[in-house]
Amino acid sequence: MSFTDGTLLGGRVSYRQPATGHRSGIEPVLLAASVTARPGARVLEGGNGAGAGLLCLAARVPDVIGVGIEIAPEPLACAHANAEANNERHLRFLAGDLTDTALDLGSTARFEHAMANPPWHPTGTASLDGSRELARRAPKSVFMTWAAALADRLRHHGSLTLVLPAASLQDGLAAIAAANCGSPAIFPLWPRAGEPAKLMLLRAIKNGRGPCRLLAGLVLHAADGQFTPSAEAILRHGAAISWDGAAHT
Repeated sequence: MSFTDGTLLGGRVSYRQPATGHRSGIEPVLLAASVTARPGARVLEGGNGAGAGLLCLAARVPDVIGVGIEIAPEPLACAHANAEANNERHLRFLAGDLTDTALDLGSTARFEHAMANPPWHPTGTASLDGSRELARRAPKSVFMTWAAALADRLRHHGSLTLVLPAASLQDGLAAIAAANCGSPAIFPLWPRAGEPAKLMLLRAIKNGRGPCRLLAGLVLHAADGQFTPSAEAILRHGAAISWDGAAHT
């Protein structure tokens, strides 16, 4: 297995990942930006890959105590190396299946936040690369099982945030409701202004009872294909995503 070395957040985070198979896109960076953690908060990530999500969150929020769970050995090895390279002593990456209720997370304390970019390709040609297949493909029920597993480890009124395809909105809402998470907020990720969203961030609160909110979301690219200033601020400079409903253009 060969690896590539790069950076995230405009060079603030050193980042190694497998050279082949599933490789990180912008999704884990956006996911990390959307978590409203405070210094010292406990954050759980399901399917952490090479650790981009928790690494970016820790770069923005000091002393975050992060635990990632990853089933594929190659990206998991990278996550360990990345935590060490970035001197993130409060991040731990564990080998295992997120849905395994017997998995020992090392503490009886529940988490303030949980996040995941679950696999969501139910059909199509299977990849010959095992780690890529694990990261991308899953049955339709994956949203239900992952939401339940993450929510089960959350404290009362903790947040659960997922990156999902916009086409899976109905399934995502059903999954968080079944996991007893309410007050859902939908944050579309628009490729360009005026184009349909392909991805979204979906956040809910454990035992929340508030109404569903559809937010203005974030426009990722300008007409020339470059990132918009708002997207650049998040992806390159570590800005947080706001859930207050304001537009990000």
